[in-house]
This record gives sequence, structure tokens and C-alpha cells, in this order.
Amino acid sequence: MDSTATASLASLWDEVSGTQPDPDLWVVIATLGAALAVVVPHPLWRISRNAITIAHEGGHGLVALLTGRTLTGIRLHSDTSGLTVSRGKPHGIGMILTAAAGYTAPPLLGLGGASLLGSGRITLLLWLATALLLTMLVMIRNAYGALTMIVTGGLFVLVSWLAGPQVQAAFAYAVVWFLLIGGVRPAFELQAKRARGGAGDSDADQLSRLTHVPAGLWFFLFHAVSLCSLIGGGRWLLEM
Repeated sequence: MDSTATASLASLWDEVSGTQPDPDLWVVIATLGAALAVVVPHPLWRISRNAITIAHEGGHGLVALLTGRTLTGIRLHSDTSGLTVSRGKPHGIGMILTAAAGYTAPPLLGLGGASLLGSGRITLLLWLATALLLTMLVMIRNAYGALTMIVTGGLFVLVSWLAGPQVQAAFAYAVVWFLLIGGVRPAFELQAKRARGGAGDSDADQLSRLTHVPAGLWFFLFHAVSLCSLIGGGRWLLEM
């Protein structure tokens, strides 16, 4: 029985870590169009932005843990805002990296996903994303956030376990395009809101207080990361 279990685990690992055929170019282009369709029009963006918030707050939480802080909870709100709370020193490199991780997380996740898809590892991408979502669900501390995570994580589970290879490929490419394109817009929206006198306690403002570097330079970093990720990730996705 032990040998059977070992063989099954080895087979599962080979399936997850192995490569899958690239989808047709029309699928890549169609998923790019689908991502643009849910990011560019404002009515759809108000809904789809919830997924970017998941990546944003997940970035805060992951970096908090990696830098030795204690993650106490994550909240996702219906207005697409979120809050990640961690305990630790209120200053220093750990706090700076944690604060900087929010707006950079979605495009960097998209870039990492594009790298996996560029090497044909569609299944590995889906399983990693599912694992991250399920792990994040444990840290959610409000009902709306839990519902959002259950729906999003459930969708990934269904596609990963039940869908055929073509559907999995299309879904994976759509998700990565969405992270790359959707990761560009929030920093511009925040900058515009600050110009109107709002969002005085944004991530950029917190970083400015922590580092004594002007908030405008932190916005430059956010824009540089998101745009470079879009360009680099897009090239990987379109190279067939």
C-alpha cells in the first residue's frame, strides 16, 4: 500500500510539475481581449477590481509573514478596498516592504504567472494559485471577504480539477492577462484620488512617512513595476 501511495504521489507531482501544450494564438489573443473588457469599462471594473484587491491584500500579508511580522487578519470590502493587519515593529525594513507589497503584488504575480505559462506549466500555475487563495481564506476576518475568497477559490478548484486542458489553458491565460492589465490601473486611480484631496493615508503616504521619501516617488515605483510587468509578461504570453 505504501508503494502504491508513493507511486500515486509521484504521478500527481509529475502531472502538476510537468508541461502542457501552448494554446492556439487565437486563445491568447481572445483572453487578452477578455481581460481588457473587464478592466477598461468602469462598470465592469468596479466588480472585477475585487480580484485585484485580493492580490493586493495578499501581497501585504505574504510579505508581512516573510519579513517576520505576525499577520493577524485580512478584510476585503464591497467597495473593493481592503485592510491587512500585522503586528511587529511600526518601522524598519519589514514594515516598509509590507507597505510596498500591495500595489506591486498584482503585476508581479501576473509576471510570475506569465513566466510559468511561457514555460508551459499551466497546471502548476493553477495549483499554486488555488493553494494561495485557500491559505489566504484562513486569514480573512469579515463575511464579505470570506464570501469573495470562497467564490474565487472555488472557481480555481473547479477549473483545476474538472475542466479539460483547453479550458484550463484559456482560464490561466485570462487570469494572468487580468493581473497584468488590472495591476496597472489602481495606482493611477489612487494618484487621481489624492490629487482631489482624498486617500491621505494611502500606501504611498505610509511609505513616505516610513522612509521620508516623497509619496510621488513611491507612485513612480508602483507605475514602473506595473508597466514593466505588463510589457515583460505580455511578451512572454505572446511568444508562441
